Amino acid sequence: MPLLGYMRVSKTDGSQTTDLQRDALLAAGVNSEHLYEDLASGKKEDRPQLMACLKALRPGDTLVVWKLDRLGRDLRHLVNVVHDLNTREVGLRVLTGQGAAIDTTTAQSKLAFGIFAALAEFEREQISERTKAGLESARARGRKGGRPFKMTPAKVRLAAASMSRPDTSVAELCKELGITRQTLYRHVSPRGELREAGRRLLKGQEKVPQAAL
Repeated sequence: MPLLGYMRVSKTDGSQTTDLQRDALLAAGVNSEHLYEDLASGKKEDRPQLMACLKALRPGDTLVVWKLDRLGRDLRHLVNVVHDLNTREVGLRVLTGQGAAIDTTTAQSKLAFGIFAALAEFEREQISERTKAGLESARARGRKGGRPFKMTPAKVRLAAASMSRPDTSVAELCKELGITRQTLYRHVSPRGELREAGRRLLKGQEKVPQAAL
């Protein structure tokens, strides 16, 4: 399985180098001819070597990075990149850092990244909900209370992924999602399986394999 490596440092003044990343990628089995390097901020859109690396990847290849933050600008960007890789049947392997458990060539890691994807969607919907709540408050100053956060597709996916793990605290999960236990169990079983309400909520959304929830 061909391995391609990507490296990035944030500064171009020579204060940072890719030596550590290069050594780690070579030790992981990446051929020196298959290394791509950018000298740019992770938030900078124009990263020509990353674009060249992604373009060079073929089905069955694996992209190897030293740390997850070398690849993406933020969580949503990472999710989009990995979704594209998965669609193209390209794997992703992270060597160290918080994402070191990620190796999308394995089923276990696909589950882990499925949780990341749900978190990214959850983040987007929470921002949207807070924005709507702020607008409603501005229109109706002095009014107390309001409708609680409802179950959303992102919350269903995150709940399913979390409940499939035996170490999940139901109380903490409900608090994080802003829902009651009754709402949680109406959509997801204690084992993380989607119930009828959960399936109905996801209807019309992109179909996600159960193993990736």
